[in-house]
Amino acid sequence: MVKIRFLGHAGFHIDDGRTKLVIDPYLTGNPLATEKPEDIEADFVLLTHAHGDHAADGIAIALRTRATVISTAELAGWARQQGAIAHSMHIGGAHEFPFGRVKLTIAHHGSSVTGKDGEIVSLGAPCGMLVTIGGRMIYHSGDTGLFYDMKLLGDLNAIDIAMLPIGGNYTMDAVDALHAVEFLNPKLVIPMHYNTFEVVMADPRVFAVEARKLGMDVKVMAVGETLEFE
Repeated sequence: MVKIRFLGHAGFHIDDGRTKLVIDPYLTGNPLATEKPEDIEADFVLLTHAHGDHAADGIAIALRTRATVISTAELAGWARQQGAIAHSMHIGGAHEFPFGRVKLTIAHHGSSVTGKDGEIVSLGAPCGMLVTIGGRMIYHSGDTGLFYDMKLLGDLNAIDIAMLPIGGNYTMDAVDALHAVEFLNPKLVIPMHYNTFEVVMADPRVFAVEARKLGMDVKVMAVGETLEFE
């Protein structure tokens, strides 16, 4: 059984009964979060990019739990500089882990941290992730705009669950996400990255209605809610 808990924003906790994964947790400073970083247990922390609303708590969780950070070479290298254990990958690459497989995909976004002197430090390219665990393939797009290669991802992979941003401004909005759903053709869609900030406000129920018109199954998850898959 695979359990997926929505941590809010673009963060998820995934547990197959043997291994606990965390993807892009944003809890500190998140007005919608119901948990704190110290509440989260993890064996692996998956980070799609370095922005604070995706990576900062991930590093903190990895340091406390001694979880392995999985990310691009630049972000994994930065995680090591913070004292974390990390596995470096890059876009198009895949690796078999004890829990299953991770493959990095492209994402159209940025990836940077703010240094101690206030300087913006680039940490390479952002990514999305195809994660196979407990017999399920999960696509977490990361923060991204719509891109046509999502169709290639859908053609080449039998995606069970797609986690897609709908909030706009920093990522694709709900309209573009509907095109992404058509390209990816997943069995289930979970909207993410909305309503955390004023500039990413969106109604996931409207998105769900329109996606269902396309024949897609959609689950709008409440923060803290858990889905179970046999």
